[in-house]
Amino acid sequence: MDIKDIQHLIKFVAKSGAQEVKLEMEDIKITIKTGPDQSYVENSGMVQQLHTAPSPVQIQAAPVAAAPEAEAPAVSKEEDHFITIKSPIIGTFYRKAAPDKPNFVEVGKTISEGDVLCVIEAMKLFNEIESELSGTIVKILVDDASPVEFDQPLFVINPS
Repeated sequence: MDIKDIQHLIKFVAKSGAQEVKLEMEDIKITIKTGPDQSYVENSGMVQQLHTAPSPVQIQAAPVAAAPEAEAPAVSKEEDHFITIKSPIIGTFYRKAAPDKPNFVEVGKTISEGDVLCVIEAMKLFNEIESELSGTIVKILVDDASPVEFDQPLFVINPS
């Protein structure tokens, strides 16, 4: 296993959201611990501190977040009063409470303050995301069962 393989492994672990991963093979033992600002790699008893970007996940998130933001100016040029609801946490976005249940909201549905818009699973906890305003759903920007980042746009709402 060379340094490039280890770097790819570090990026994969950081992207997955895991805090610590241990990998043992015949001749090598690797422990990767991720934190908000750095990653540690323990290789055969020797510890090396590898400085990474503030968070590899943020680097990967830029292209994902850029696509909805690229669409947002087109929407805002047409209707400046639309409001974008963003993800308050990192996790997996779900449009419904269970596979056999209906979606919480659909495009064109009128919502009230406190209505559940979606569920975001983070660390095996399902967090209901509630609307902070009343209005009509104009656009749903994320596919069901997709990973989302903090502050990633989820919905475009026409407030009433």
